[in-house]
Amino acid sequence: MDLLQLTSLLIVLAALFGAVNYLFLKLPSAIGILVVSLLASLVILGLDLLVQGFTVDDQVRTLVGGIAFSDALLEGMLGLLLFAGALHVKLSDLREQWRLVALMATIGIALSTVIVGVGFSWLTGMPILIALVFGSLISPTDPVAVLGVLREASLPKTLETKIAGESLFNDGVGYVVFLVLVGLAFPHGDDHGGGLSGAVTLFFQEAVGGAVLGIALGWLTFRLMRRIDDYSLEVLLTLALAFGGYQLAVWLHFSAPIMAVCAGLLIGDVGAAKGMSDETRKYVDAFWKLIDEILNAVLFLLIGIEVFAITFNMDAFQTGLAAIALALVARLAAVAVPVLVLRPFRSFSPGVIPIMTWGGLKGGISVALALSLPDGEWTPLILTATYMVVIFSIIVQGLTVAGLANRLGREPDLV
Repeated sequence: MDLLQLTSLLIVLAALFGAVNYLFLKLPSAIGILVVSLLASLVILGLDLLVQGFTVDDQVRTLVGGIAFSDALLEGMLGLLLFAGALHVKLSDLREQWRLVALMATIGIALSTVIVGVGFSWLTGMPILIALVFGSLISPTDPVAVLGVLREASLPKTLETKIAGESLFNDGVGYVVFLVLVGLAFPHGDDHGGGLSGAVTLFFQEAVGGAVLGIALGWLTFRLMRRIDDYSLEVLLTLALAFGGYQLAVWLHFSAPIMAVCAGLLIGDVGAAKGMSDETRKYVDAFWKLIDEILNAVLFLLIGIEVFAITFNMDAFQTGLAAIALALVARLAAVAVPVLVLRPFRSFSPGVIPIMTWGGLKGGISVALALSLPDGEWTPLILTATYMVVIFSIIVQGLTVAGLANRLGREPDLV
C-alpha cells in the first residue's frame, strides 16, 4: 500500500469512526475516535483468539506495522499540531503564568523523569538508565491531547493558560531530555552519545537552538505578512512556516517541537495583532482549527490501532498498571513542587494541584518515542507500559478532568 492509499484509508476510517462516535457514543470528538478505533481493534484481536482460521488480525497487524507511527508523528504531524496549538495561546496570558510554566517544564520534567525511572527500575529490575529513558518519554504531557480536552472543558482562563502553556513547552523539553538519555543508554544505537558533556551540549543545542530558530523564523514571517494583504497567501505563509521551519530544525539538529511552539506563539499573538487584517485573522484561525481537528482525528485513530503493535502478557499487563500509578505520582510531584515553591510569592486557587495533576494527559508523542527506541530486551515492556499509561490517560483522565475542574475550580483561579 503506497502513501496516498494509506493516507486515504486513515482519513476514511477517522471519518467513519467519528460518525459512529457522534451518532452513538457522543464523547468528545478525539477521545471518541480513539475509543471506537480501540474497540474495533480489540474485537479483531478477540476474533483471532476465538475463531480458528481468522486471518484479518494478521493482515491488520501487517498494515499497522507498515504505518511507521513514530516517523509519521515526530517528523510530520507534530509540527503542524504544535504550531496550531500555540497559535491560540496568547503571550499576554502566558506572561502572567511564565514562572509556573517554566518551573513545570524544567524542574517538573526532571522530577517526573527521576521518579518514574527509579520506580520503574525497582519494579522491573530494568537498568536505571533505560528506566530513566522510560521516565523521560512518559513524563511530558501531550499538548495535542491536552488542548483537545481543553476545548471541551470550561476551565477558568488562567488555569487553562497554565495547562496549555506547560503542555506546549514541557513536550519540547521532554523530547530533548529523551534524546539525551537515549544517547547515554543506547550509545551504539544512536548518534547522540559523547558522555555527560556531550549530553549537556546536546540539551542546550536542541533547546536553545529550537527556541532561537522558532522566534527568528516567526519574526521573518510576521514582517513579510505585514507587507501583504492577501488572506490566501498569508495562510500559505503560516503553513510554510510550520512545515519548513520544522524540517529546517530537524536538519540543524535543533528541537523541532520547541521551534514550532515559539513560532506559533509569535504568529498567534504579535502576528495576529499587528500583521494581519481582520479578514486574514479569521481565515488563519479557521484554517488552523480545521488542520488541528483533522490531524487530531487521524492521530487518535492511530493510537487506537497501535494496540496491534503491543505484545501483551500478564506480567506486562501488571507492570503497565503499576506504571499508570507511578506516572500519576510523578505528575503530582511535577505539579506540586513548582506550585509550593511559588506559593509564598503568589496565590493559587485551591484546586490547582489536583486539576493540573489529573489534566496532565499523555498521548501520541509518548507512544511515538517508545516506538522509536532501538530494539532491545526491555523495549517491548516499555512499549506496553507506555501504551497502557496513554490509553488510561486519554480515556479515563480525559473524560473526567472537566468534572473534576467544575467541582474543585468553582472559585475563580487567582493570578
